[in-house]
Parts: sequence; structure tokens; C-alpha cells
Amino acid sequence: MLKNYLKTALRNLWKNKAFSAINIIGLAAGLAVCLSIVLYVADELSYDKYNVSAARIYRLDADIFFNNTPFTSTSCPRPLPVTLVKDYPQIEQMVRINNAGDILVKKGNDNIQDHDAAYADSTFFKVFTAPMIAGDPATALNEPHSIVIDETTALKYFNSTDAVGKTLYVDNSVYCKVTGVMKDFPRQSHFHFRFIRPLRDTWQGQANDWLSNNEQAYILVKPGVQKELIQSKVDETVKDHLYRQLQEVLHASAADMEKQGAHFRYHLMPLLDIHLHSDKSYEIEANGNINYVYIFSVIAILILLIACVNFMNLSTARSANRAKEVGIRKVAGSSKTNLIIQFLTESVLLSFIAMLLSLGIAALLLPLFNQLAGKQMHFTTLLSSWMLPVLLALVIIVGLIAGSYPAFYLSSFQPIQVLKGSIASGFKSSWLRSGLVIFQFSISIMLLIGTIVIYNQLDYIRSRKTGYNREQVLVLHNTDGLGKQIKAFREDCLKITGVNKVTISGDLPTATSGFSQNGWFRDATLDVKRAIILTSFIVDEHYIPTLGMEMAKGRNFSPDFLSDSTAVVINESAASLLGAKDPVNMTVYRPWNEYKSRAYHVIGVVKDFNFSSMHQKVGPLVMQLGSNNGSAALAVSPKNITPLIGQVEQLYKHMAPGLPFSYSFMDADFNNLYKAEQRTGKLFITFAIFAILIACLGLFGLVTYAAEQRTKEIGIRKVLGAKVGSIVNLLSRDFARLVLISFFISFPIAWWAMNKWLESFAYRITISWWVFLLAGATAMIIALFTVSLQTIRAALANPVKSLKSE
Repeated sequence: MLKNYLKTALRNLWKNKAFSAINIIGLAAGLAVCLSIVLYVADELSYDKYNVSAARIYRLDADIFFNNTPFTSTSCPRPLPVTLVKDYPQIEQMVRINNAGDILVKKGNDNIQDHDAAYADSTFFKVFTAPMIAGDPATALNEPHSIVIDETTALKYFNSTDAVGKTLYVDNSVYCKVTGVMKDFPRQSHFHFRFIRPLRDTWQGQANDWLSNNEQAYILVKPGVQKELIQSKVDETVKDHLYRQLQEVLHASAADMEKQGAHFRYHLMPLLDIHLHSDKSYEIEANGNINYVYIFSVIAILILLIACVNFMNLSTARSANRAKEVGIRKVAGSSKTNLIIQFLTESVLLSFIAMLLSLGIAALLLPLFNQLAGKQMHFTTLLSSWMLPVLLALVIIVGLIAGSYPAFYLSSFQPIQVLKGSIASGFKSSWLRSGLVIFQFSISIMLLIGTIVIYNQLDYIRSRKTGYNREQVLVLHNTDGLGKQIKAFREDCLKITGVNKVTISGDLPTATSGFSQNGWFRDATLDVKRAIILTSFIVDEHYIPTLGMEMAKGRNFSPDFLSDSTAVVINESAASLLGAKDPVNMTVYRPWNEYKSRAYHVIGVVKDFNFSSMHQKVGPLVMQLGSNNGSAALAVSPKNITPLIGQVEQLYKHMAPGLPFSYSFMDADFNNLYKAEQRTGKLFITFAIFAILIACLGLFGLVTYAAEQRTKEIGIRKVLGAKVGSIVNLLSRDFARLVLISFFISFPIAWWAMNKWLESFAYRITISWWVFLLAGATAMIIALFTVSLQTIRAALANPVKSLKSE
């Protein structure tokens, strides 16, 4: 019986080649987009799963709220994880990590600026799965000045993975002995360290200092231990140790602070949740966003539904062509069940063919999709053992969904009515078909609106005044390699034609690493009731004028005032937090050695500027005068940029021979902060184009069959003198009406959805009326163009041919 169903299905598909082609191409396109998004979602959900004990690893994240100032980060006090392992047997192991970022490595006579370096405890390999190619993971980080490198790094510097026992000269200061070569971390990891050195090689303050969040820490709990139990142990440890030290400094108990709404908490962040659910200060790498996984998953389903709707529309539109077949089959004894199975078999077979074609389309689209999504996904994932059953299930589900209504609709025809020719046909005969067209274009218009809103928001971010000048600012990286020559370097840069101003500071507004945050007080007693948390910048006296910032009150730092060594400049948000109408000459305090306070006098208030993503409002900031040689920012003239950079590079290499020269432009660094949003915008417009193309493909098929069913009417109208334009208008207006109805459905839904997305930005646009008008007009023009392609052809046909058979 099944063999007979398949034979009949193949004959019908071959007999109606045009119908089959439109349906297969539409379904294949929808499935290809769906498969691409499945790859994306699978990739996002697979982060850190390579770790054998991934489900038992947690990161300790800070959650601090102090005098109405929140602070969340991925760091914790150095003694916290050590104390947890010592006091609680439920915690098996811990590791502390200090992300070092860039590293200088000498190869031959040149220093190479390499990336992804870190310091870690010797227990790193007991917590994380990082297989060793050479060396002993149990002892690799035991000795000072040892270093573990990954496979790619070993090949880069030694042309072999047999590098254990060899040395690397790093940071122009120390020879490190290679004690291990590990495999490269998988792409789906929230860190990709290539160099790991012992934590003891870096100074991070006193070992028993509970008030400094110096490192990231991960704990490995024993099997079967619940997260809630460990969290309670963390809370107990924080109260026993951190709050005790806080009381010594602030003279306030934990209960006193909690009454004021303040808290110092450290939450357990599951390792498997970090990539999609964490966006805190000091993240090792930029993470993903679970909301985008949800959004793209919904888009995949909607685009697939559009493709299924095409099938349903075209099948019911062809009902008149197959009505006689149904009638004869019923007279010959076929039951309704047999007819339903027959039509569903055709649908599943068509879905299977479309799936094969979609795999080819997905393979062709994958390089483009990888570029848009910033991924390195592989097509072979779709052919993996776990994916093949998913594809088979998708074929069956899509086939049943797409073929369900046509099967029940066609099988319900009464043979007497069919054979008498009384089955109603034509475009107007199906309210469901009209509803499905509205559904298709509603989705397409919503995607268009989403695309326009995302691009408008990104454009707003790029054009909005940030409070500093980022245009024509050349940023030099790793200038700390200049050492004591840094001031001479600055003076010599100013002698280069085109260099207008220069500042030396690692705390630039577009820096991707987290900024330091410290507690400040309004009086010398360090009264907790008068404490605030401020982001701290270490700058020179040239910082504010070089970046074009404006003073709201007071003055900038000046070398003419020796007292500026204990002076600070605050921003408007900090001034507001201090509660003083005129904070200039006000004195603020911060803890110093042995928890004594040190006084600083406020000499000026700089206007607020964005030093973090526009997802957050400008926070309170304090600037101190000091040495911070990590970067240099040069305000330059737009003319002759290339030779100017060449002269700066020549000067740099003269003063720091052998050190790599690295630079970027501040406006480019600013744009890099919003890579995720830019990728989302590109993906949105890609999906919107696919949705409209698939919808228009179905619309084209509907118009084709509607024109076929009205061939006689068109012929009579032409004989009676109707013009081509009037016939095109006759055939087009019903479809235009459906697209118009989709406006009223899609507009409010799109407005709600995009406003929810915009809520993640502290500084955002308002959605203007013209966005809806543009999206609707675009959809209408595309729909009418699609309809016109076929209606003009039908209107131009010779009426003699259409009436000759009548």
C-alpha cells in the first residue's frame, strides 16, 4: 500500500512540475534558513560543555550594593575560594585566575605582542578539562616562572609541540620555563588562554585581604551536592570573614549595612550559564546573549511556517484541478482515510526532497552566515549522529503540518458535487487561504520593522554625543613598554606635524577591559552611611583636553599646582551622588594603608561622558592624577594620516627597539563595543529578505493559479475592450487588500517587541511612525511587483486562445 502511495505521489509531483518546483523551492529556502539558525543555536548552547565536570563548576561573582550604587563583577576576594575549600568538604577544588590579556614574547630579536595570557593556581587542570600534549598537568604550574602554552603557540615559537623544558622570554623581564603544552581550547569556551603562568608570579595585594576583588575564582563541588547548599556556605563565609573586616574599616556591622539596604554578596554562576547569561564587569571575553538565541529560534520557526503556508495555499488553490480526481477515487471506493494518507504522503515526500535541497542551500549559505554571526560553524554538524534523527523528524513534522489542511480539505469533497462541476474555485473562495497570506506578510513586515529599528539604534549610538571626542584620535597600545621614556615620547610626538594633543593613560573610554571601582567616603571616619562606590581613572593633566571633554565646574589638573597629587576631578554623576550643590573644594576620603583614610580635594567637575556601553547609564567617576602608561591617545589632523602613523611608529621603535607597535582609532574601538548589535542587525535583514522572498514565491504561485481560474473572464473582458491596466488592477487588488490587513496586525506586535529590545539600552531612540510606513510600503511594493509579473502576462495573453476551448 505504501509503495502505491509513493508511486502515485511521484506521478502527481512530476505531472505538476511548476507547482512542485514552487513548493519545493519555497520549503527548501525555509528549511535552509531554519537549519542555519539551528547550527547557530546549537553552537551557542554548547559553550563550556567540553569540560568533563562542567555541571559541577561554579564561578564566584560579586554583587555589591552600597549607598544606592550597584556593582556586579566576575571577581571575588583572593582568600574566599581558598577558605571555602578548607572549611567545607562538599567543595572538591578551586582555582583562581587573573586575566593578563596581552603578553610580550621574544622570538629572535623581536618582541611579539601576543594575546590571551593568564595567571592561575596550579589546580587549574584539576578543575577545567585542558588535555596536555606534553608535560604533567598536576605539577605544570607548581614552580615560579613556569609557563604552560597551547598547541598553536608551541608551533608558533618552537615549530614543534615538543617544547617542555624550553624557555620563553616574556614581558621584557623574565625567562619562563615551558612546563606543559596543552591542546587548544575549543571555540565553544568562555576563555581561550594560550599562555598560563603561576598565580604567584603576579602581585595582587595581601593574601588575606577580603575587601579587594582581585581575581576570578571557580570552584568544583563534589557529585550530588546541590547549588543551594554551596551558596549558603558562601554566604556564611562572607559574613564570617568579609563583614568582619568591613566592620574594622567602616565601623558598621553586617546588620547595620543591611538595614541601610547595602550588601556584599557573592553568587554562584554555573559554568554552563556564563556564555549566555552573564554580562558583568571583568568578563574574560565578550559573551553571547540568551535573548538572541530566543529571538532567532522564533524567527526560524516563523520562516518555516511561512514556507509551510506556501504549501497549504498552493495546494488548496489547486483544489479545482484535483477535485475530479478525488471524486473519481471516491466513486471507485477510496475512503476518506486513504485519500488523507495519499495527500500526506505527497506532502512528506515533497518535504523530503525539499530537505535534501535545503542541505545544499545551507552549505552554500554557511560561509556568509558565519561571517554575519561571527562564528566558525561547520556543515558537518548537520550530519552528526544526533542531528540526523532531528532532520528526519523535521521532514515528517513539516510534511504533516504543510499537508494537513490540504489533505483534509481535498478529501472532504463530495463526489456528486465534484462531478457536477459545482465546486467553488478561485482566489476568493477560501478565507483560510487569505488568512495565511496575511500571516506570511505580517511576519515579513515585523522582520522589516525590526531591521530598521536596529539600524536606527546603532546609528543613534554612533552619532550620539558621548561627552568626548573620538574622531581622529589615534590610540597606541602597550606604551608601558616605553618605561621612563614615556614623557619624552609624548613630547616628541607633539613635534610631529598633524599631532595636536597627546595624553598617556590606560583608562580610555573605549577600553574593553573593566575599570577599577573603589569605595570613597565623605568624611575621614569612613562612616558607612556616607560611603559611595566610584569608578576610578588614573590620568595625566592632558587627558581632558586631548579627548575634548568639557569642565562643568572648577578646573583640570595642572602641573603648576603641586597639591594636585592629592586632587581629584569627578563627573556630574559623582557630584550628584555626593549631594553637594558645588562640590569644588570639597574633601573626599578613601581607605589607605592599614585601613586609615587619605584625603583628596575636589578641584573640578567634568561633564558626564560615556565610559561604558550605552546599555548602561553613565556611572559616577573619579579621576586621579598619576602614572598609567598602558595606552596613549593622540588627537591628530585628518590630513596625511598614513605618513603621520609612520612617523609615530618610527619614533616608538627608536625609543623601544624590539617592541611591537600596535595602534587603533578610537572611533573604531567605540564601534567594536557594539559588534553583537551590528551582527544582529545584519542577521535580521538577511532573515527579513528570506521571509519576503519565500512569501512572494507563494504569492506568485497563488496569482498564477488565480489567473488560470479566471482565464475565461480575462478573455471576455479583453474582447469587450478592457485595457491591460484595468485587468492587472482587477487581479491585484484582492492581494493588495490582504497585505494592507497585515499592516494592522504586524505594526502593534513589532512596536511592542522592538520597544522591549530597546529597553536594554540606557540611551535609545523612540520608534517613529515613518518606520512602519517604510516597512509597510516596502512589503506592499514587493508584493505588487510579484503579483504584477504574472497578472501582466495573463492580461497580455491572446483572448482567442482562452476562449477557443469554450
